[in-house]
Amino acid sequence: MRRDLPYALSGLALGGLLLGNAALAPDAATIRALDVVLVLAMAAALAVCRRHPVLALGVVTAAMLALHVRVHPGVSAAFPVLGAVYIAAWRGHRSAAAVASVVFLGGFLARDISVAPADRPGQLIVERTALLLGWFVAANVAGLVARQRRAYLEQVEQRAVEAERTREEMALRRAGEERLRIARDLHDSLTHSISVIKVQAGIAVHLARKHGEEPSATLLAIQEASSAAMRELRTTLDVLRSPTDGDGVGLGRVDELAERTRAAGVPVRVTVTGQPRELPAEVDQAAYRVVQEALTNVARHAGPATAQIHVEYAPAELTVSVTDDGRASPDRTPTPGVGLRGMRERVTGLGGTLRAAVRDDRGFAVRATFPVDGPA
Repeated sequence: MRRDLPYALSGLALGGLLLGNAALAPDAATIRALDVVLVLAMAAALAVCRRHPVLALGVVTAAMLALHVRVHPGVSAAFPVLGAVYIAAWRGHRSAAAVASVVFLGGFLARDISVAPADRPGQLIVERTALLLGWFVAANVAGLVARQRRAYLEQVEQRAVEAERTREEMALRRAGEERLRIARDLHDSLTHSISVIKVQAGIAVHLARKHGEEPSATLLAIQEASSAAMRELRTTLDVLRSPTDGDGVGLGRVDELAERTRAAGVPVRVTVTGQPRELPAEVDQAAYRVVQEALTNVARHAGPATAQIHVEYAPAELTVSVTDDGRASPDRTPTPGVGLRGMRERVTGLGGTLRAAVRDDRGFAVRATFPVDGPA
């Protein structure tokens, strides 16, 4: 109804103009009650012409012809019909607009000719009819142009939406192709190398036991680590080949990770505080990867050392920390490498914070905090 208000106000304004012009025109007849009803009918029809353009056009044309025949208010009677013709043509009812224009012009001309005095030149009637004809042609053309422009804008908008959808589909397709390419490269390179390491370690363990010797802890750690690496690599390849995530790692496998690190010769202690609960998959996996990378750095750079893993569950956040008592000291600050940068990207990408620094006394500490109720 709010969108119909301008049309209703326009109808009332035109009705006031008609009544005022009829009252002031010297050759107009006296306004009676029926004439006021015709003006009100015109205003009511214009109020609903947006929703019912053909019906409104018929009512306005009939009412204005009747008012012109009864009162003869002049060319002002054509103004409401011009507005209705424009709206009908704009809404796509070209035939109705053309017929209404012809009917009103014919009735207007017939009435002028029938009441014209003998001494009045016909040139004035022709000129006024020609002027009205130009107005009606302009109203029809303007309505058609407005409709064409509206259709063009809708078509442009639809093309923009289609282009955006196509661009997103193309980006997804390219991302899928890139995932498949990476999966093939990883399978062709890493899988083969790790498989060779696993097979060689298994053969060495088998030969040692065959000769009655106990395999060394280092050899067993290599065998276990290569098996775990194969499992994780297969999971990663499955994720790359599929747009949905597979069964990823999480904090539930921290004990396995600690056990493999112990087998590699680094004593590890795991501490869990708070109430363990189900975590978002991306947070659970990122926390595991932080612990895994931190333990890898301990095994590679800390030298003879012990490590401690601390997992703390809080109501709104999760904190994981890995500390060691290795050879890092305040006067020997290690240079951040790819591993630390990768950990920081994982943590900050989920809205968390990461602190990795040398401890005050000796060793290195990595502490990551993740929001579990949304990004911080």
